[in-house]
Amino acid sequence: MKSLESLDLSRNDLSGNIPESLSALYSLSYLNLSYNNLSGMIPSGRQLQTFIDPSIYMGNANLCGPPIFKSCFNNKTTQNDIQEYEKKIPEWLWFYISMVLGYVMGFWTFCGILFLKDTCRHVYFHMIDDMYDRFWVQWHLIF
Repeated sequence: MKSLESLDLSRNDLSGNIPESLSALYSLSYLNLSYNNLSGMIPSGRQLQTFIDPSIYMGNANLCGPPIFKSCFNNKTTQNDIQEYEKKIPEWLWFYISMVLGYVMGFWTFCGILFLKDTCRHVYFHMIDDMYDRFWVQWHLIF
């Protein structure tokens, strides 16, 4: 499917939005989606930006965005689609949120154990003191 060079879906009574995955067809050199019931914003993927002829979208009254000269902000259904898309949290943001939550949970678990368990607290701080003493001795032996 990725090596598809020509796609003519005109006059097929298709409805709904144009899928974003259509912009992943890098070999596509001809596209015709005219005279269907397509709606929403025309995707702005790399490959679809090369199709600047508005006639390939002709006959779809509810389509908007470039290369059609119809603004998407006047279309109520498109505004709802845009608002729903903006509500979704991007994938990269989830990554950073989970990193921060993991760090915070790990830190407070560690501090909670040190606070609640006397033996763990004594062992931990004894280990820190030993490391400090070893470092201090090594430092004075070198210099």
